[in-house]
Amino acid sequence: MVLMSKVSKRQRATLNPISDDLRSQVQFCAESGQIWLHEHRMLLIHVEAQATLRKELIETLGMARARGLLSRMGYASGARDAELIRTRTPSANDTEIFMTGPKLHMLEGKVKVTPIKVEFNRDAGEFYGEFLWEHSWEALWHRRQYGINSDSVCWTQIGYACGYTSAFMGRPILYKEVDCYGKGDKNCRIIGKPIEEWEDGAEQVNFFNQESIVEQLIDLQTQVVQLRSAIGKEDKLPSDIVGNAPTFLAAYELLKQAVNSRITVLLLGETGVGKEVFARSLHDMGPRSSKSFVAINCAAIPPDLVESELFGVEKGAFTGALASRPGRFERASGGTLFLDEIGDLPLSAQAKLLRVLQEGEIERLGDEKVRKVDVRLVVATNVDLKSLVKTGKFRADLYYRLNAYQINIPPLRERKEDISPLANRFLAKYSAIHGKKLRGFTDKSKRALLGYSWPGNIRELQNMVDRGVLLAPSGGRIEVNHMFSSYSDDSPLEFVLNSKGSLDTNPGESGKELCEMVFSGAMTLKQVEAMLVETAVDKVRGNLSAAARLLGLTRPQLAYRLGRLQEDEFAGSDDGPANDPLINPSQ
Repeated sequence: MVLMSKVSKRQRATLNPISDDLRSQVQFCAESGQIWLHEHRMLLIHVEAQATLRKELIETLGMARARGLLSRMGYASGARDAELIRTRTPSANDTEIFMTGPKLHMLEGKVKVTPIKVEFNRDAGEFYGEFLWEHSWEALWHRRQYGINSDSVCWTQIGYACGYTSAFMGRPILYKEVDCYGKGDKNCRIIGKPIEEWEDGAEQVNFFNQESIVEQLIDLQTQVVQLRSAIGKEDKLPSDIVGNAPTFLAAYELLKQAVNSRITVLLLGETGVGKEVFARSLHDMGPRSSKSFVAINCAAIPPDLVESELFGVEKGAFTGALASRPGRFERASGGTLFLDEIGDLPLSAQAKLLRVLQEGEIERLGDEKVRKVDVRLVVATNVDLKSLVKTGKFRADLYYRLNAYQINIPPLRERKEDISPLANRFLAKYSAIHGKKLRGFTDKSKRALLGYSWPGNIRELQNMVDRGVLLAPSGGRIEVNHMFSSYSDDSPLEFVLNSKGSLDTNPGESGKELCEMVFSGAMTLKQVEAMLVETAVDKVRGNLSAAARLLGLTRPQLAYRLGRLQEDEFAGSDDGPANDPLINPSQ
């Protein structure tokens, strides 16, 4: 029979030899600058420094997150001490081993510990511990810095007690401060029990669970953007859609007008312009938003499998059909089905699709049962369906059925003013994903983004910025070669730059484009001035007198402009891309 261990005054007196042995294990090595407790390296830290760190954590992360961080730090320390004591005192009994922990806690200078009542049975997993804490450094300094608190404040020490006792018992033990000097009590008093014996045990344990602050910040940032777009601005674009160009806004306005109807929407546009984003937005804004949004790329499915993917299949319908399964229409019933690259749909599937649109019912392959479906259909293509009709590759009756409501999404090269905010969005996204803090784009890379023709549209821009974030050094800026892998002295002048970094050799076209950029807000006059000054100085390899002659200025005038530009650059160097006037034209 296992008896309950109780700690008496006489037993506590017998623990001094063990405590003395621990004190003898503390060694200071002046030559190496190290402090050791047996084989564990320790630190001797000023209480003022620890208190300052604690204060900064509270003011930076908030009271709850700072409490969790410090509790976990104390827990790790307590668990480590339990391991140390267990290995150093193998012949001691359970009571001697456990009570050495509070002694070691005192030896480390954190608090004076006096046991009030300690009862435990390790085999049965039963534990109750009550201790008096005096001279707690945490409570004292918290009270000095913040005054009387409404809750207990000895977070690191509570963590230590939980970690030590949990490691000793082999099961989670939770301590709570029932009295705390930081709350205005005379001293601190703690009670420890298994978690399930506390009514709020689950809530308290949350402080010992690690949390990713970066993920929470990104999530909060997303929520802020969504709230800003929702509060009193029903006509504003959703958070996942970026665009200010008139042609883009006109396309989006057409999309909004189709939200509450059942009409089939045909989205036209080049590869990468965001057709699926438009389709998802249509679904999310409409009355079917609580139901499924199902997307399928018709060009990515082998022709002999398209019908089974769209309409489903019954077991045994063909070799390999080992089980019955629903198609995309059934899965999307009640919601929205998005068929991308509709021009690649085989003629046999086109006939069945027409019947679904007319009758609202489908038949699975190998089945004669008719199933009703209620689907909002959105289709998209980057080819001319009318030309496919003329060549017999697309059914004319299906074309006229799908062409009831057409929306043409403009390519990125026709919405230059949207390049900068899109680049900013992708920069923020991939900086968080790759764990980098970048200062934005260099001037040359900004001009390259604005001058490039973007045959792959938004998808290409997204991939290039992702590449740029990955290759750019942390704390630096994204350069042209970080994004454009083919950029070299021999590359075509599609970035409005020549091999030496000057403007395009076609001054007429480049001049017009530059004017349009200024008029549209994509660039500012200050950026144009910086571009000319930088290009002139680069061209003459840093000779300011020669650069001034190229620009029709005196050397002092050029030096003044360079100094002003450098001051502006320095002032905005820590703000990041959000405050870059090229990336955020609203500034």
